[in-house]
Amino acid sequence: MARTAVRTAVAGLVLAVPLAAGCDASVGLSESGSPPSGGTVSSDGGGPTSGDEARARAGLSGLRIASEGDGDGYEREKFGTRWKDIDRNGCDQRNDVLARDLADVGKRGDCVVMTGRLRDPYTGKAITFAKKDAAEVQIDHVYPLALAWRMGASRWSEDRREKFANDHANLLAVWGVPNRQKSDSGPGEWKPQKSFQCTYAIKYITVAEKYSLPVTRADHNALQDFLGRC
Repeated sequence: MARTAVRTAVAGLVLAVPLAAGCDASVGLSESGSPPSGGTVSSDGGGPTSGDEARARAGLSGLRIASEGDGDGYEREKFGTRWKDIDRNGCDQRNDVLARDLADVGKRGDCVVMTGRLRDPYTGKAITFAKKDAAEVQIDHVYPLALAWRMGASRWSEDRREKFANDHANLLAVWGVPNRQKSDSGPGEWKPQKSFQCTYAIKYITVAEKYSLPVTRADHNALQDFLGRC
């Protein structure tokens, strides 16, 4: 109850600050759907297919349901301190995700994303990204790191936690405001705009299944509802 109360208070503070405010997304330590319009794109890659939905429904039915642990011992650094290049393409995961999720990307060299445009999947807001104001667009962990810790990642090896934190499947470029509001919440406590809920559920289930992470009963029910929007 204390964790939920603190999160609610933080969300209220976020709503009170100017929309451009944010944490340092260039560090990449945050806990971290509408169709394209006006020249910008959403991060859902055009939306899921019926096959994606069917696989997600099957995956959800196979996920173990468990209660959250107490979170003792969690530190962000236990999932790694910096973005890695785990796919060995020469670019770190943050720049990979920005290049994947933004439109009209401008780079410095082969990797560093300097400019671009994002249709925030969580709210639908159109955002112009510039590296000098990098906190406006952050990289979210769809299945949050702190939640994963409470659901069993505390028992993983350091290497497995680092791979989880840098897995493209679990990363999404989003606007900083909803990212902070989401914090370490699961889908039972936080949800994106309705038009992205299907895609969000598919991503969440895919990651949970890949890493054998359980879900709470509330998160299971929310994911089931989200798939109903597919």
